[in-house]
Amino acid sequence: MTRQFASTICLFLTLLALSGCFHSTHEAQRWTLQPDGVTSFSLSRDGRFALMASTEKGIVLWDLVQNKQLADFGYQDPNKNTVIASQISDNNRYAISATSQNFAVWDLAWGQAEGLWSISDGIIRDVDISNNGQKILLALSNGKALFVDLGTGRRLEFLAHNDKVNSVSLAPNGKYAMSGGNDHNAYFWSTETGQILNEFAHEHRITRVELHRSGKFAFSADGDDSAIIWDLSTGEPMSQLQMFQRHANFSTARFSDDGTKLVTGTPGRRIEYWNTATGDNLGRWLAEEQQNTRPPSAVVYDVAIDPTGRVISGTSAGIAQAWIAQED
Repeated sequence: MTRQFASTICLFLTLLALSGCFHSTHEAQRWTLQPDGVTSFSLSRDGRFALMASTEKGIVLWDLVQNKQLADFGYQDPNKNTVIASQISDNNRYAISATSQNFAVWDLAWGQAEGLWSISDGIIRDVDISNNGQKILLALSNGKALFVDLGTGRRLEFLAHNDKVNSVSLAPNGKYAMSGGNDHNAYFWSTETGQILNEFAHEHRITRVELHRSGKFAFSADGDDSAIIWDLSTGEPMSQLQMFQRHANFSTARFSDDGTKLVTGTPGRRIEYWNTATGDNLGRWLAEEQQNTRPPSAVVYDVAIDPTGRVISGTSAGIAQAWIAQED
């Protein structure tokens, strides 16, 4: 009886410790921007600007440092179709937003639209945009990763995938791309030639890919237990994320500027901070829930690291939060 009691106490303490690891409470700041929720939420690389889309208010741009709305873009198209994806360029100048059938490019400095384009041969699942606002990358349901240079009209269909493309990432200069899909493969490729530069195979469908801004590293994760940081100079794994939970599904990821850290978010409110060299976890938090949903929930749409080192998250609850990691 004594041994069983001791074992029970040990198990309880272990679970309590793990619970503490999963539910850190070091929230430094909160911005409740759209209490009724949003359908997309993108952060700038430095965590200062937030681009959100909602069915009630359309697309708006916020400055989190000044805590004020900078622009109201209205709805993306005349039919007020739901915006499902968006991305701010690495230099904070431009943004792309997309419904399932069309995409728009926005000049954030001037607060105006650059144009609206339609897609007829697939459903848009993810987007990215270059620093000059002219090169865009789309993940499509028909197995294509579509690269378009809006300045020249050049269009490149990357056809290596044989199933839905779920996630794409574009280098800031628009010359390199990464795509991952249901075919269990992630590819790093040239947008100038369409040539595959590296291929990263997984055991399950790829849910998220991400490129480091200067091309040092890449990240790919599948819908099971494999989340790998790759050294693009060698094409070999550098580390694998040491995850506590099984069957992790990442909704977003971003490298720090120097590539030493990675931040990820999930559809289940989790924000996590990682050491890219070792895959060790440096912090994990739960985002605030959207209270008018049943059950209350929040999808982490985007993450960033601000100049002070705080992790910034933006979720479907229309809330941005700042987190402080307790690094060793």
